[in-house]
Amino acid sequence: MLFRGNVPGLGTIRAWEIGLVAQIDPVADALVGEWLSLPDVAVRLGIPAGRVKQLLRDRKLLAVTRPTGERSIPAAFLDGPQIVKGLCGTLTVLFDCGFDDEEALRWLFTADDTLPGTPIQALCRHRGTEVNRRAQALAF
Repeated sequence: MLFRGNVPGLGTIRAWEIGLVAQIDPVADALVGEWLSLPDVAVRLGIPAGRVKQLLRDRKLLAVTRPTGERSIPAAFLDGPQIVKGLCGTLTVLFDCGFDDEEALRWLFTADDTLPGTPIQALCRHRGTEVNRRAQALAF
């Protein structure tokens, strides 16, 4: 979506909004560990930067604005040159349960004794069914 804004010193500008990008707090930022910038994600996936923005709009990936002001994606969301198998479906379940971006990120990176480990670690171990069952249970 194209929008116009007034920036002090620059006047009216036009910019593209790529969808919702949550501002993350330092505690949640620390849960994640390693972060990648949007251009870094594009390089790792071997796709144009515009395609990364499309993945964000389609909610296939999740980006947040870190305390430094940079939009970033957790490195754990990538498995080599691809998105972790099952992540897109898990994000859909979480969003359908009413989670916002930051809540979904916190949930994915918070330890769950029944998995064991974090939901993102379980997804990386191809245990997506278990992760999605727990995510679906959050809606009730």
